[in-house]
Amino acid sequence: MYEILHNLLKDKTGGVVFKCFDITHFCFIIFFVATAVLICLYLKNKSAKVRKRVTNTLIGFAFGLYVAELFLMPFAYEQINIDKLPFHVCTTMCVMCFCSRYSTFLGKFRLQFAMLGFLSNLTYLIYPAGMMWLNIHPMSYRVVQTLIFHGVMMNYGLTVLVYESQKFSWNKIYKDVGVVAAMTAWAWLGNTLYNHSDTMYNWFFVVEDPFGAFPKEISPYIMPFLNFAIFFGVEVLVYWILTKAKSRKSVEV
Repeated sequence: MYEILHNLLKDKTGGVVFKCFDITHFCFIIFFVATAVLICLYLKNKSAKVRKRVTNTLIGFAFGLYVAELFLMPFAYEQINIDKLPFHVCTTMCVMCFCSRYSTFLGKFRLQFAMLGFLSNLTYLIYPAGMMWLNIHPMSYRVVQTLIFHGVMMNYGLTVLVYESQKFSWNKIYKDVGVVAAMTAWAWLGNTLYNHSDTMYNWFFVVEDPFGAFPKEISPYIMPFLNFAIFFGVEVLVYWILTKAKSRKSVEV
């Protein structure tokens, strides 16, 4: 049984390899963008109950993919990949978004988790550099699973933002500050615990600049604050756009 699953899930090499913005990548982007549009249009005139059911289904599916990956890794990669622990912003927000649907306390930050999850997963869906560097076939399990996970998370985050943005208030922007700061601290803890002389995970890019703009010696002192500023700044921009769109819609009505 192990050999069957291993041969099915292992990385496929030889021939075509996955590249960012190749035909396979574009197909995934188009599919999930189209899916997001269709979901939003479908929910436009639906009740709150239906919208809740759809968003619960989306995050439940994403969470299920993540949990299943933890059990399938030994078959696919012949090891447990520590990099898959929930210290990346995408995986951490998957867990937090799922829990926020069922926890009263975490539910107070549901919009903030969805926002950070939307931005991070959209970014990776557009530029999945980690998959490109592997030089494996586009239809390898690792590529397909990763892109589907990020695509579903992007759809969940966008759906929540579109239909729950009315809960946003500039007076509660401190919640976003808290969530981004907590994510930064959580990633820093993961890097501190798991990084050693032979391994560098760089979760949430808090210990090393991914573009090499800063020397490695000073990156750990710059990146946590820079990353926080960038993500929070983009969130403010998205909230501003949503606020303007909501105001325009109110005027038109």
